[in-house]
Amino acid sequence: MLSPNSNPIIEQIRNTTTPTEAATCLQILVDRRTPAEILALIQLLDHRHAAIVAKIAQALEDLAPDCVEPLIAAFDRSKDQDTQAQIFKILAKIGDDRALPLMVDMVGVEVADHCQGNVRRIAARGLGKMLCSHPSGCNDHSQAIDKLIWALLHTEDWALRYAAAVSLGEIATDDAIDALRQAFAKESDRVVQQRIHLLLN
Repeated sequence: MLSPNSNPIIEQIRNTTTPTEAATCLQILVDRRTPAEILALIQLLDHRHAAIVAKIAQALEDLAPDCVEPLIAAFDRSKDQDTQAQIFKILAKIGDDRALPLMVDMVGVEVADHCQGNVRRIAARGLGKMLCSHPSGCNDHSQAIDKLIWALLHTEDWALRYAAAVSLGEIATDDAIDALRQAFAKESDRVVQQRIHLLLN
């Protein structure tokens, strides 16, 4: 439950158009670091001003690792693809392995009403950033690389193939490089092929 002093702060952030004012209010919530404040911050990710959303995202990153599970739960509940995309960006920057299975699943989901291609592409890039900045030999990492290879070699969405290629280039394991070579030989989209060429050279 939010402390009585938090409700006015949440409303102030919701109604402000000034990133500086939002940052001051957000710092108060970050300092309190309670589960209720974390949930309130996540609900503010639908703010109408992009610069303020960026401040909210930074505040949530500052609350890691406490915010990871609430962010995952919020992704599952959300019907808004912009909010889902923001959640993935935050989770990718935090780099907590608890988010990997969700991102792996999302890259593999066929585009449907609940999941537009943009969210899949952000998930693919998120996997690359997470695996590059937080390398480990865990099984989830192996599954993530396999899913990116699948996305590069077997999906119709050229932008998803592009995102997967960039992520595999960042990861740069032997399997990732082999997949990029295979993709370069068969890729039909010039933009993706050029990007793969740059990654291999």
